[in-house]
Amino acid sequence: MDPVTREPAADPPLRRRSDLAREREDARRRASEDGDGRRGGDWSMVALSVVMLGLILLRPWLGSFVDAQAALAAWLTVFVSIGLQALPFLVLGVVLSAVIAVLVPADALTRWLPRRPVAAVPVAGLSGLVLPGCECASVPIAGSLVSRGVKPAVALTFLLAAPAINPVVLVSTAVAFAGRWEMVGARFSASLLTAVVMGWLWLRLGRDHLIRMPSRRTTGHGRLADLVAAARHDLLHAGGFLVVGSAVAATVNVLVPRAVLDTLAGSLLVSVLVLAGFAVIIAVCSEADAFVAASLSQFPPTAQLAFMVVGPAVDVKLFAMQAGTFGRQFATVFAPLTFLVAIASALAVGAVLL
Repeated sequence: MDPVTREPAADPPLRRRSDLAREREDARRRASEDGDGRRGGDWSMVALSVVMLGLILLRPWLGSFVDAQAALAAWLTVFVSIGLQALPFLVLGVVLSAVIAVLVPADALTRWLPRRPVAAVPVAGLSGLVLPGCECASVPIAGSLVSRGVKPAVALTFLLAAPAINPVVLVSTAVAFAGRWEMVGARFSASLLTAVVMGWLWLRLGRDHLIRMPSRRTTGHGRLADLVAAARHDLLHAGGFLVVGSAVAATVNVLVPRAVLDTLAGSLLVSVLVLAGFAVIIAVCSEADAFVAASLSQFPPTAQLAFMVVGPAVDVKLFAMQAGTFGRQFATVFAPLTFLVAIASALAVGAVLL
């Protein structure tokens, strides 16, 4: 009887570069399905982005109608100013993230990593400077690394570091805080500390069995089509969250009584917890969150730092993406632990640098 012929196994490092973009799109699709049970979520983001663009363009004409209402005029001014400042960095970050996801080989990071996981964790964290990406890109890239045999703790370190310490984010932070380089240094230090501590902690806990990688689905798109699709998807989603974040920040600045803000800001721990929870809920993209944080000037600098450290590490959209990429059981353990580590890192670094 003839022996059974077997198809040779595909060599993972030789897979086309566009595979990473396909995995990324699959992860987003699954995250969207987990989050709302349908695949029409993009339209809400489009609507929010259109609202913001319309308010920006109509600001000169709207001003004559709302100037009689001082509070509404102030709200509109704060809302539009945050959007105008943040939008260029948001677009730059989204385009850069899409280019890296489509054109950079999926195994590029593994070439730089030491073989020992303990040493590979900080290297993976620092690689966020070389291979930056927003939160929407870092989750599927980390999933791709795990599927290629990289230790999960190392891949998760990259997942946390890349959106938080990349050059676009650091420059946007410097612009938002008017050249206060101590805030830029504090953000870099606290975010990198969060990523490395989480990597070592996950390595120590040995919870890799919680990760359930889904089966990969492929599409027939070419590299350019993947790049355009990735950039469009990120811009619509991130733009929508920027609208929400700007609106909430403007509302806090205008409508919340000063006495309430003074009470919250009077306690460092309370103010840190408030802005950390705020970051989780509004889920502003890391390229734009510094402008929202800077607008919340009633709060102490350490609380503003906590907002910028927690946001790129754990928020509602990241939880959905992590659940779709690594499994819901993983996300329910990883997200709360990351939240606590990020707050502790912000408090520690803020006490030294701010």
